[in-house]
Amino acid sequence: MPKFFIDYVPEEKVLLTGDDANHIARSLRMRPGESLTLCDSIGTDYQCEIERISQEEGVLLRVLRFCTCVAEPTVRVTVYQGLPKADKMDGIVQKSVETGAVRVVPVLTARCVSRPDEKSAAKKTARWQKIAQEAAKQSGRGVIPEVVVPMAFREAVRQAARDGEILLFYEGGGQSISGLVTPQTGNLAIFIGPEGGFERAEVDFALQNGGRAGTLGPRILRTETASIAALAAIMLASGNM
Repeated sequence: MPKFFIDYVPEEKVLLTGDDANHIARSLRMRPGESLTLCDSIGTDYQCEIERISQEEGVLLRVLRFCTCVAEPTVRVTVYQGLPKADKMDGIVQKSVETGAVRVVPVLTARCVSRPDEKSAAKKTARWQKIAQEAAKQSGRGVIPEVVVPMAFREAVRQAARDGEILLFYEGGGQSISGLVTPQTGNLAIFIGPEGGFERAEVDFALQNGGRAGTLGPRILRTETASIAALAAIMLASGNM
């Protein structure tokens, strides 16, 4: 069933306009009587029926029922991703949202090759946020995960330490996810290095700020693979898969 996000709690009737209305009428070719889902972006889904489609006014919906979105995991994972080269971040954002992350933070580490200036970073972030929104729709999420502008590694670690637990994954080894994550785990930040991984000083800084070192097994994964593997394992260990 098609899903659309709104930024308010709907009443009995809802009028969709703009891009969403055009997508319903022109791309999906939906008709009155057909059903779709609205989500208020804070975790509640509303099952709706199309009452009227008008080129001038938009798409009028009638709300039939509502329920808590079952797609949101109990563990709230923020992905702190070492900024990779080329367009790899596009796929990382998309798959992180699909797998259950609530936030994605691009991080500038010592070994990052990609270092966009302020204007370029803002443009990239806007694109990543759009990718996150589309991925949230496709995967039936109850929220649209936030993607923020790239930040320095130490700033990212300090921020993550204030918000909850930190797991840093790198090729130097660490504990398995099954020993670090349980169904009671709440807010969790995972740090994934860019191509080339983390420098030892970065690992030490994260550990000094309360972080724990985790491992994704004996194989060295590409940066665009590691975040997805970590998220999938975390969802399993926390009872969300």
